[in-house]
Amino acid sequence: MTDIKSSSPGQRPSADGAAPALALHTGISDPRTLIMRNLRQSGIFVALVIIVALFAVLTDGVSLSPGNITNIVLQYSYILVLAIGMVIVIIGGHIDLSVGSVVALTGAVSAVLVIQQGYPWWLGVLAALAVGLAVGAWHGFWVAYAGIPAFIVTLAGMLLFRGLTLRVLDNISLSPFPGEYQQIAAGFLNGLLGGQGFDAFTLLIGAVAVAGYAVGGFRTRVARIRYQQPVESFPLFVARVVLVGAVVMYFAWQLANARGLPIVLIVLAVLVLAYGLLTRRTVFGRQVYAIGGNLPAAMLSGVKVKTVNFWVFVNMGFLSAVAGIIYSSRSNGAQPAAGNMFELDAIAAAFIGGAAVTGGVGTVVGAMVGGLIMAVMSNGMQLMGVDQSMQSVVKGLVLLVAVAFDVYNKRRAGSAR
Repeated sequence: MTDIKSSSPGQRPSADGAAPALALHTGISDPRTLIMRNLRQSGIFVALVIIVALFAVLTDGVSLSPGNITNIVLQYSYILVLAIGMVIVIIGGHIDLSVGSVVALTGAVSAVLVIQQGYPWWLGVLAALAVGLAVGAWHGFWVAYAGIPAFIVTLAGMLLFRGLTLRVLDNISLSPFPGEYQQIAAGFLNGLLGGQGFDAFTLLIGAVAVAGYAVGGFRTRVARIRYQQPVESFPLFVARVVLVGAVVMYFAWQLANARGLPIVLIVLAVLVLAYGLLTRRTVFGRQVYAIGGNLPAAMLSGVKVKTVNFWVFVNMGFLSAVAGIIYSSRSNGAQPAAGNMFELDAIAAAFIGGAAVTGGVGTVVGAMVGGLIMAVMSNGMQLMGVDQSMQSVVKGLVLLVAVAFDVYNKRRAGSAR
């Protein structure tokens, strides 16, 4: 099989109509070459597979049991939600240290309205979202229009909103939420299509996801060939789709044999799809990458940097509120110390998932994989009875290695020019 050379800048794609046929016959057949072409992204998938396999062996398969896989989804979903927003912030060249405090504040506001004041559960959800948007606008104003570095603004926000949480809750915990609110993070869709000992609906959703991945991958492959960009050979493409499909269906089978499809997983899937499209297919998404990758060039090209930065932080506030709703629903209450250290988990997920320290690089999918790596490690060490202090040591080392890997990639790319 032969490599397809990249087109020169401004070159128009082939219009001979042969791209679908080429998709079946052309491409790179050496897996090692494909991995080395994008080491940052391919490395995290390999790392995830290795970590999952390692803890499966160390826990005698308990980590891959239906009940435990369901627990991982429920316990770490709010971190994954935060990671979506954090990777966009990091791509733009910023950082947000306040998300844990915002999670606590939004959950506290919802709890006061629903538990203490007796308002409907949905009003608590709307109020939490409104608070999150207001916090994001507050941060966005100081960063985008006042010109204060995001590190300082969000560090102040971490203290400010933690203090407001204490005031809102009056230093006490509030619980329990009504059943409808608890369903957000603890509910399941089970039995909609029946099934003998398993939930058929969960398997159907898994199959739809695999089909969507295959169709989307094939369309992307055809588009790249039309623009004469390098792709993997068709057998390797099929092997990748089959491998991913097997993993997804195994995951769906385990959920189907536990309690069905978690509602929070549906929320997370919608967010991943929406923000994946936002970052890759919209003008706003490309502008965020441009600002983080080369700020002077972005300004010269007409990007409204202040406006984009403002909405980056508004979006982070919104997703912090979503995470706050999920966390308060999961814990069935609001606590003054809620969200402690969540910002570090979200930042770690983004960096482990391939985001660059200097901005301009990163993906939503990569952040999800990074978050899953952290979740699998934490869950596996808990199952093994590893002391909490040692868990922190391991997480810190993994984060350090991830950042060092990013620095290595940049030096390697620079030396290759």
